[in-house]
Amino acid sequence: MTAQITVVGLGSGDPDRLTLGSLKLLQAAGERMVRTKDHPVVSWLEETGVTFTSFDEVYETMADFPSVYREIADRLIRSAKSEGGRSVLYAVPGHPMVAEATVKLLRERCPAEGVELRITGGESFLDEAFVRLGFDPIEGFQLLDASDLARIRIDPRRHTLIGQVYDGFTASEVKLGLMEVYPDDYPVVVGHALGVEGSERVLRIPLYELDRIEGYGNLSLVYVPASDDDRLRIRSFERLHEIVSILRSPEGCPWDREQTHQSIRKNLIEETYEVLETIDEDDPDHMREELGDLLLQIMLHSQMEEETGMFTAYDVIQELNEKLLFRHPHVFGDLNAQDAEAALQNWEAMKAEEKRRKGLKPENLSALSGVPRDLPALMKAYKLQKKAAKVGFDWDSMDGVWTKIEEELAELRASVAEGQPAEDQALELGDVLFSLVNAARFIGADPEEALSRTIAKFVRRFDYVEKRLREAGKTPGESNLAEMDALWDEAKAAERAEESSKSR
Repeated sequence: MTAQITVVGLGSGDPDRLTLGSLKLLQAAGERMVRTKDHPVVSWLEETGVTFTSFDEVYETMADFPSVYREIADRLIRSAKSEGGRSVLYAVPGHPMVAEATVKLLRERCPAEGVELRITGGESFLDEAFVRLGFDPIEGFQLLDASDLARIRIDPRRHTLIGQVYDGFTASEVKLGLMEVYPDDYPVVVGHALGVEGSERVLRIPLYELDRIEGYGNLSLVYVPASDDDRLRIRSFERLHEIVSILRSPEGCPWDREQTHQSIRKNLIEETYEVLETIDEDDPDHMREELGDLLLQIMLHSQMEEETGMFTAYDVIQELNEKLLFRHPHVFGDLNAQDAEAALQNWEAMKAEEKRRKGLKPENLSALSGVPRDLPALMKAYKLQKKAAKVGFDWDSMDGVWTKIEEELAELRASVAEGQPAEDQALELGDVLFSLVNAARFIGADPEEALSRTIAKFVRRFDYVEKRLREAGKTPGESNLAEMDALWDEAKAAERAEESSKSR
C-alpha cells in the first residue's frame, strides 16, 4: 500500500460549517490524528463516535512552536511509512493552507519521503473574519503571524489580521509590535471563536488594552482597521521616499527642484562630518538627527536618478543587500570566521570575486586601487599605505619609520633654511606628514582620528585660556604669550586632575 497522508480542515469552529465531503472522509478513516483537540468541531465529532489521537502532549514536551511542528510532521510521516505504507488522516483547525505550519512542513517533506499528500480544504478563520469584522480584503489586506510580528513591516493602509494570538503573553508582544506604528489609543478588535455559536466574542478596545483582557486561545485573533492617515507611516521608508519625490516634483519645493548632484555635493560632505562630530561627542540624540540629515542627502541623489530613469532608492537598497549577503559568507553562507580578522579576509576575498564577475581582473589592478579620490588627505594617506603594506611595500620595523621621519624632517628644515620656493617647502612638509602617517599605522592609530582628538584638546584648552583672560578683564589680543602659556599649563593640569579623579 502507498504511504499516504490526507489532511482535512475542520473549519473555523462551527460544526454546521463542516463540509459533507470532509465529514465523509473523517468518518471513513481508519486512523485519525488531530493537531489539537482544543477545537469545537473535534468535540462534536467525538460525541458522534469519530475519535482522534491528538498531538496535544507534544506542546508540553517541546521548547518552542517550531519544534512542536517539526515533531508532529516527523510522527505523521513515520506513521504513514510504517508497515510498508498506510493511509493516515490528519485533521487541523481551519483551512489546511491558512496559517498551518505543520501542513507547510508536510508539503516540503512528503515528496522526498515518498509519501503521497492529499489536502482537503475547510472554512478558514478568514472567512468568518471578513463577515464578522465587516471589511473587504480587496481594499488591501495583510495576514500576519503573532509570533513573527517583530520582523514584519506593517502597512497601516491595509486591513490587518493577526492570527496565532494564543495567550496574554502573545497579546502583549503583539501590542508592543503594533505600538511601533500606531498610537496607544488606536482602536483594534479582538475576536474569540468567530462564528462559533455560544462562544464568539468580539471586543473593540484601544490598543493599550490588548493584553489586559482575558479569553485568548487557539481561536483568537486581532484585527487592526486600515487607515489613510499618513502620520501612521511616519516611521516607514516608503513615506520618506514619497516625501522626497514630492519635494522634487513640480508641485514641490522650488529650492529642492533646482538642485543637482553637483549643487548639493558639498552638503553630503558637510552632513557626513556632522555625523562624525556626534559620534565623537557620544551624543545619541544629536546623532539620530544628523543621521537623518545624511540620509536625506542619499535620498535626494537617488531621487534625481529616479527622475532620469537610471535607478531608484530601492535599487540602492537592493544592491547594498546583495553586497552584504555576498560579502558575508561566514554569516549567510557555508564559510566560517572565528574572529574579526578572518571575517575581514572573507570580505576582501568576496570583493575580489565581485570584480571578477564584473569582468575585471583583480590581479591586473593596481595594489592602490579602490581608494576614493576625494578622501581627506590624512585618511587617504593611511589607506594607501595600508594597501601598499599588504603587498610587502613596508618597513620591517618601527626603526625604519623613525629614520624616515627624521630624514624628511631634516629635508624640511633645510628647505626652510635655504629659503626655497614656498611650493617646494610645502612638498617637503607633505613628506613629513606622510611619514608621520606611517608611524600612526605602526602603532595602530588612525591619524585622522588622532588629529581630531588633538584639535578638540586644543580647542578645550584655548577656551580655558580665553575664559581666564575674560575673568581678568582681558582678551587674548591684550595679553602676551607668557601669560597665555601659563594659563595653557593650568588647563593641562586641570584636565589631568579630572582624568585622575575619574580613574579612581
